[in-house]
Amino acid sequence: MIDTTQSAEHYKLSEILDRCLGREVWVVGDLMLDQYVQGAVERISPEAPVPVVLVRDVEYRLGGAANVAQQVTALGGCAVLGGVIGDDDAGKRFLENCARTAIDTRAVLTESSRTTTRKLRVLGHGQQLLRLDWEDAVPVPDPVSQRLFQQLLSGPEPEAIILSDYAKGVLTDHMVAMLIERARAAGVMVLVDPKRQDFAAYRGANLLTPNLKELAFAAGRSLDPDDTEAIAAAARPLVAAAQLDWMVVTLGDRGILLVPADGSPQHIPALRRAVADVTGAGDTVVAVLAIALAGGADVGQAAEIANAAAGIAVGEVGAVVVQSAQIRDALSGRHGGKVLDRAELAARANSWRAAGKRVVFTNGCFDLLHAGHLSLLHQAAQLGDLLVVAINSDESVRRLKGQERPILPAAERAALLAALSCVDAVTIYDEVTPLEVLHIVRPRVLVKGQDYKPEDVVGRELVESAGGRVVLVPLVESRSTSTLIQRIRRDE
Repeated sequence: MIDTTQSAEHYKLSEILDRCLGREVWVVGDLMLDQYVQGAVERISPEAPVPVVLVRDVEYRLGGAANVAQQVTALGGCAVLGGVIGDDDAGKRFLENCARTAIDTRAVLTESSRTTTRKLRVLGHGQQLLRLDWEDAVPVPDPVSQRLFQQLLSGPEPEAIILSDYAKGVLTDHMVAMLIERARAAGVMVLVDPKRQDFAAYRGANLLTPNLKELAFAAGRSLDPDDTEAIAAAARPLVAAAQLDWMVVTLGDRGILLVPADGSPQHIPALRRAVADVTGAGDTVVAVLAIALAGGADVGQAAEIANAAAGIAVGEVGAVVVQSAQIRDALSGRHGGKVLDRAELAARANSWRAAGKRVVFTNGCFDLLHAGHLSLLHQAAQLGDLLVVAINSDESVRRLKGQERPILPAAERAALLAALSCVDAVTIYDEVTPLEVLHIVRPRVLVKGQDYKPEDVVGRELVESAGGRVVLVPLVESRSTSTLIQRIRRDE
């Protein structure tokens, strides 16, 4: 049985992700270009005891505050980026990458006196072997900060402001003060990913997102990641000194700790995943927090969404962008798995379509799962990115098959299907046909067995009118639930 309390909570979080669309967020801070050189290591250099990397691929990604901005856009927000780059090849490539990800760069200033921050990482077999940095970390002069600020003001007011501080010189005291003062006057929330030891430098911001190491540095003491009471005790005086509303402390594989100015702390455990690289996880957290809050979430809800997103980010090498559909999938693992009710399915389907996913749909009773079912499902999964399976409820099966069916109740049939790696979502319907579910999912591909004629497939017109197609896949001979039941009864 699905936990309805958990399902309701998951639906609320999914609704928040839907409300992120179109939210304007300013992201101001240090801009970086991340370069990844990947290859294979097959020998040690004869010149020195170092590995020789046979280069297979070179990739450029946005880093620093720009990584935060592209995470905002990935969730459907409008990210306005503010910062400074150099008049160099790395700066040109940086702007090209921003254009590809639809980031508004009206407040990105090009200064010939500066070098664009670039980080080159060399990886062999997915493991980082070396990093090379190019950067200027001197403070940006006040006149440049003023120009940057005016460029931000040349567009619409934001619904949240993120200060992404990497201590490279953009977020000077002057810049921070201007932004927080403006936000306070407009009633806009300010979130800071800090790098300074003195958190009071961000006085007046609403929320800080330090990791445990940054908090320990600011507090002047070592902190045990498992001792949340000690972490909260270290955070509280810093919250008061900086006049914050909240501090959100990221704890790596321990999750997130929320420390309010008033009230008890709240620990959100991590969604357990293999950690490949923590690069950019802090960017993911502050970006998702900001856009979720802009979408109407409370801090606890926003932190749970951000926690799920961070768990996905650390499972990839380098700074990555997490999609809304991935976050929904991660949250569903905590809130009821792949078995979805109508509301959850609608939210997930909207997210999949927004992410451009090719959804495949099939339906049936799936009573007594057998080799024929598995063959159909595996063939269906290969036709797109995601496979949704709709199954008849017990009453619906009885109407179709008679009072002695189903053999297995719907909850068990759904659980068995959800356990298959080729299946991404399962839903149960009471109607005789799945037409209502098809209206919700709107798949690109509708799959049935070759025992059907195309004109007899329920939902064919709906799918084809939207540019999709119906595929009839070959069946495994002599494999059906009815024949299995007959054989079992014959052998009794």
